[in-house]
Amino acid sequence: MAGHLFRQVEKLKRMLLSVGALVEEALRNAVTAIERRDGNLAQDVIDGDRQVDLKEIEVEEECLATLALHQPVAQDLRYVVAVLKINNDLERIADQAANLAEQAGFLSEERRIDQVPFDLHEMARMVISMLKRSLDALVNEDIELAHSVRGTDDEVDEVHRQMCIRAAELIQQNPLQASQIMHYQNISRQLERIADHTCNIAEDVIYLVRGDIVRHGGAVSSDADAQRA
Repeated sequence: MAGHLFRQVEKLKRMLLSVGALVEEALRNAVTAIERRDGNLAQDVIDGDRQVDLKEIEVEEECLATLALHQPVAQDLRYVVAVLKINNDLERIADQAANLAEQAGFLSEERRIDQVPFDLHEMARMVISMLKRSLDALVNEDIELAHSVRGTDDEVDEVHRQMCIRAAELIQQNPLQASQIMHYQNISRQLERIADHTCNIAEDVIYLVRGDIVRHGGAVSSDADAQRA
């Protein structure tokens, strides 16, 4: 890799990790707002989403400039493509964090329910860990860590599935609390979607390092395909 291109790739990494730090903070604060029923903290998360949007645009513009000016190939090209995709997933996670914060705002104005339909703290811990590990995998280009994120996604899916069953039971038992229970169902759904986006990031790390496309349960090597072409 030429020196100027190496410096540009390192710049992209720093910019992307800056976005990642903002997104991780937003997610943590959104979960805290839900647990504490803190409407003010929830509003801070919602207001902060605009900053992530602006950062996401900056990273995208820098990636496009890199492609146009440096014309990277092979692994360098994969890196820029992966940054573009990860950048998009991080922005989507920030949107989901804002959605979580909205639910926190709703809950702060309603009475507490007799029983929450799932372990919010544990599910949130799993999802936040997935996000942190996916970003660590990016920094260290760690394939094994990326695969561990994909494995946790299945666990989060199961927690969400069980929550939906339990929520339906609680609504039948306590119809007057249906509104509050539905807020928790929406929270679980948002966390499950965030887990999906972190899984996408992990898969893009695998693509970045090895050139393997592992979405949809497959593993196709782009390098191998290029050699056969």
